[in-house]
Amino acid sequence: MFEPQIMCFLCKWCTSSAADAAGTSRLRHAPNTINMRVMCSSRVDPQHIIYAFKEGADGVFLGGCHPGDCHYVEGNYKTLRRITLFKIMLRDLGIDPKRLRLEWISAAEGKKYAETMNEFTEQIRALGPLHLNEKALVQEVIKDE
Repeated sequence: MFEPQIMCFLCKWCTSSAADAAGTSRLRHAPNTINMRVMCSSRVDPQHIIYAFKEGADGVFLGGCHPGDCHYVEGNYKTLRRITLFKIMLRDLGIDPKRLRLEWISAAEGKKYAETMNEFTEQIRALGPLHLNEKALVQEVIKDE
């Protein structure tokens, strides 16, 4: 059975703490994730997401503070705008936008984190492995620079 690799970029203040809470509460969730803590979801550049896909991720998850609760005031609003536009670009690159997920999960929502990871893992499993045409991807990214 296909086991997807999911790269997760988690806000230090909220979603990363929720992941820790899920672990300390012993909530079961799929072990398919590789978590990277970032200071704010807005610090994740689309190039980071492309790199994750290029390096073998079948899905990419981005978690941040709820709108209005960002420790950097408007960081999550910037993230929302950026990811909304980037999903359109993903389709142009031949990557199903469903492989990229953005969620707002606060530090107190360990259960939501575990449920979201299970749901996203099943969604990526249903999509199957990402067979990335790396050559086409590189040409497209270079063309845009």
